[in-house]
Amino acid sequence: MKNYLLCYITDRRQLRSVSLAAVIRETLQAGVDMVQVREKDLTSRELIALVEEALSATRRPGRGGAAVVVNDRVDVALAAGADGVHLGVHSMPAQVVRRFAPRPFVIGVSCHSLAEAMAAESGGADYLVLGPVFETPSKLQYGPPLGLEKLRNVTSRISIPVLALGGITVERIRPCLEAGASGIAGIRIFQDCKSIQQRVRELRAQGG
Repeated sequence: MKNYLLCYITDRRQLRSVSLAAVIRETLQAGVDMVQVREKDLTSRELIALVEEALSATRRPGRGGAAVVVNDRVDVALAAGADGVHLGVHSMPAQVVRRFAPRPFVIGVSCHSLAEAMAAESGGADYLVLGPVFETPSKLQYGPPLGLEKLRNVTSRISIPVLALGGITVERIRPCLEAGASGIAGIRIFQDCKSIQQRVRELRAQGG
């Protein structure tokens, strides 16, 4: 699993002295596979500008084709020329998006159960983010963490990539991969570190 997927989910409100654009550039330079731009309070104009800036960073030499997807806002994703969209529980259904956004436009879906995962896959999703796998303050509204056994249950029944989310730490990467996850997604694991380059190296080492 050396090539397992790393997805950075943005949250500029948790950043202190550095700009989100700078963090996005650094995570791309460090070698993440996907950036999910998740800034729900920005205006359409502000969000488009941020997505376009992220896309310009992925197209520089050495970025290795990392994908930029927009949380929920299909209109912004299409207008900015993003690689895809990430849909939440209250977003437009994946099958509806797929009707007017054929591949290679990427559709990801957040899921919290096997039933939701199966529905998303049948609806045309390209990947799933399942969580919270471990306890995390930001996901308390979804109830108790799913745990590794439920992660394993979902990955054994789903053919598209499943990324583990929620309470992910460096030490928890390998158990998630052993449970069948194709990678991990997170906010703090990328933002709460002294060096994103070093953090990505630590994460990659867990897949060896």
